Amino acid sequence: MRAYLVDRPGADFRQIQLSRPVPSAGQVLIQIHASGVNPLDTKIRAGQAGHAKQPLPAVLGVDMAGVVEEVSPDVTAFRVGDEVYGLVGGVGGLQGTLAELVVANADLIALKPKSLSMREAATLPLVAITAWEGIVDRAQTHAGQKVLVHAGAGGVGHIAVQLAKAFGAEVFATVSAGKQHIVEGFGATPIDYGVLTPEQYVEQYTQDEGFDVIYDTIGGATIDASFSAVKRYTGHVVSCLGWSTHSLAPLSFRGATYSGVFTLMPLLTGFGQAHHGEILREVAALADAGKLKPLLHAQSFGPEGIAEAHALVASGALGKVVVDLRKI
Repeated sequence: MRAYLVDRPGADFRQIQLSRPVPSAGQVLIQIHASGVNPLDTKIRAGQAGHAKQPLPAVLGVDMAGVVEEVSPDVTAFRVGDEVYGLVGGVGGLQGTLAELVVANADLIALKPKSLSMREAATLPLVAITAWEGIVDRAQTHAGQKVLVHAGAGGVGHIAVQLAKAFGAEVFATVSAGKQHIVEGFGATPIDYGVLTPEQYVEQYTQDEGFDVIYDTIGGATIDASFSAVKRYTGHVVSCLGWSTHSLAPLSFRGATYSGVFTLMPLLTGFGQAHHGEILREVAALADAGKLKPLLHAQSFGPEGIAEAHALVASGALGKVVVDLRKI
């Protein structure tokens, strides 16, 4: 099969031939139609994502949508011909999804949303699981709450906004100038962080009480701002980029709580993989009910454009970027 390899940090992609993978117990073989490109992929390629434990040379790509081609005899949830999607490799030494075929643990995948194209579905796994683990698993968001999502037009952010809305919350999202319409389209109130300080938007939108849930998708100083903007006693801050050093004093003085999200853990450790599949089934149901839709970048890329797709993501592209591996 064809695959696309990066030999060393910052190197170009190189087309290679690999042996056809064979599924073991609990696995399926998937013909990949589309591979989503995430900032994580660009960082792995640049040698700047040690937490992903993906040594180079490697075939990159964590997200995919495709069609089941072979099924291990002990797998009953999927059949040959099923259209599926998932976060299946590209970290922890696992083959990535920039290839014609990939072997995946059946627990990690789900049937693709019927209402979405392969390209749209391939954008979802990493960001949707990350958003779900924060909004649903950690914060247990529900009706009557005020939820603030930082970078609400970003990859994780735009899904977190939609999940919070689907679970009945009133949603607010910080954005940069010119992106207000995106979060408004998803039903959230935009907050231009270049215009309003945290103190100002907490006063304006919560009457100085603070937000019930704050999901940080940026890290750094945004976590510190979140600690000061969360509701007293019952508020909860979640971050998917909480790897730096912070003072817990502002959070403690509000009597609030914090939790982190590390989406790659099931792939790196083998623990909790079934929950990824569960989340993707729930996400597919929301998508098919019209309650969740990915923000897709307008430009389309085939295998010859993988490097260009990576450069676009690294530059901060608006909308999720996809490589169509079936494109000629």
